[in-house]
Amino acid sequence: MFLINGQFSETLSVQDRGLHYGDGVFETLAVKQQQPLCWDKHYARLKTGCIRLGMECPSADLLLSESEQVYDDADCSVLKIILTRGQGSRGYRLPDKQNSLTRILASYPWPDFPADNPVAGVTIRFCNTRLGYNPQLAGIKHLNRLEQVLARSEWDDREIAEGLMRDTQNNIIEGTMSNLFIIRDNELITPDLTGCGIAGIIRECILALAENIGLRKLITTLTDEDLQSADEIFLCNSVIGIWPVRQVDQHAIRTGPWTSKIRHQLIQEKMIIQ
Repeated sequence: MFLINGQFSETLSVQDRGLHYGDGVFETLAVKQQQPLCWDKHYARLKTGCIRLGMECPSADLLLSESEQVYDDADCSVLKIILTRGQGSRGYRLPDKQNSLTRILASYPWPDFPADNPVAGVTIRFCNTRLGYNPQLAGIKHLNRLEQVLARSEWDDREIAEGLMRDTQNNIIEGTMSNLFIIRDNELITPDLTGCGIAGIIRECILALAENIGLRKLITTLTDEDLQSADEIFLCNSVIGIWPVRQVDQHAIRTGPWTSKIRHQLIQEKMIIQ
């Protein structure tokens, strides 16, 4: 079900700058019993993205009200909010007069991921596609996702759940759809995203609770050697929650207690869906 600028529709103007230039931002939220999880954090990131792109973000009340119109009766679903700069003439130059943004809200069925992923863990691989360095766009969910599209096209083996992406300096940054953590010597480590990558909402939640459960936290550069020396590795995002990693390419990793503890803490605090 789609809502475009407050009206049920599946039609978008061919002059929309989101279509022509990827000129916009988006958020993907888990919804439980018609309640979006971590709403305040998602809205804050959406607003940050709009500020970075010089767009005026719609109010939280408006977006919440419109989101209620697209939910179905399912217990769990996925809400996607897309904001583009709206319609404009051809060319990269911004319109002389700020147009009204295009608001697109869509509800999708909850994905049918293997039920044992959060417990048994997943197999992942490295991607050849690299993430470009761009601090101005780092962290936000802008509409230009071609790097992730190309990376995800590199495999079709259903046994591989996710692919890890490096930057042009060989630092490991994130998965095609997820953030990455490793645990080593009671330290929770995640890649530095100041140059590229998405600052995920669940990543933010995990970093906030780390010290309360007895883990030191560190945001730094990560290399292949760091993964090989890790005690535990896991992936996270708003929809998958947390997936332990049991294998990276040919390197086996044991799934461990810290990842399970973090997952259950997030479930208890209603940040992810079980």
